[in-house]
Amino acid sequence: MLLVYYLLPIGALVLAQSPASLAADVTSEVVLTAATNSVVAAALSTLVAVAFGVPLAYWLSRTSFRGRDVILALVMLPLVLPPVVSGMLLLRLVGPAGLGQLTSVPLTRSLAGVVLAQTYVASPFLVVTAKTAFDGVDRQLEAAARSLGEDRIGSVRRVTLPLAKQGILAGVTLTFARAMGEFGATLMLAYYPRTLPVQIWVSYLSTGLDAAFPVALVLVGIAVGAILLVHALGTNPWE
Repeated sequence: MLLVYYLLPIGALVLAQSPASLAADVTSEVVLTAATNSVVAAALSTLVAVAFGVPLAYWLSRTSFRGRDVILALVMLPLVLPPVVSGMLLLRLVGPAGLGQLTSVPLTRSLAGVVLAQTYVASPFLVVTAKTAFDGVDRQLEAAARSLGEDRIGSVRRVTLPLAKQGILAGVTLTFARAMGEFGATLMLAYYPRTLPVQIWVSYLSTGLDAAFPVALVLVGIAVGAILLVHALGTNPWE
């Protein structure tokens, strides 16, 4: 029954308009621009999350120290905070009254603002998932690699990362999909350039629910496609 409950809203979304009308709305300049903004920002956010989140996840997995639980709680905080609250915190930090006054690059109402909001909200998915993957790799395998002449970085690159790859890819999937769907923090921090979730909100307020359906369908399609693509890369039979 729960699976049916998951599928029915998507079916209702697809059947909300005629195919001809839906095709015209989906290919409109407004929707395509919002889709481009979403994909670019989510890709950048995911890259930032991978660059900084994977080392953080490995460090949390392989070290034990006083205060580690506090750091884990800080990592998970964006997962439980309402996104609007996250946006308020970021606006205070990087807005005109914060770090924004120290840089010539606008950190609000810009692509940089969208990436900052998405990274804050979505990156914990990567850190938590990658940490779980690293926890599942036997530390003795790293020790064996080092006994054969590998240094610490080499043992991680040749042993740990390949064994944890599936979990890391799962984290990449969740991070990208969450970044694509981020609304609350983005609305507070950036608003422009409009991403798909923000455009859904604008279309709904200005015209009504029917105008928001095509934008929502594009967001669902991109999110599903991203999940399928990353999983396909993770289970590539040619590897």
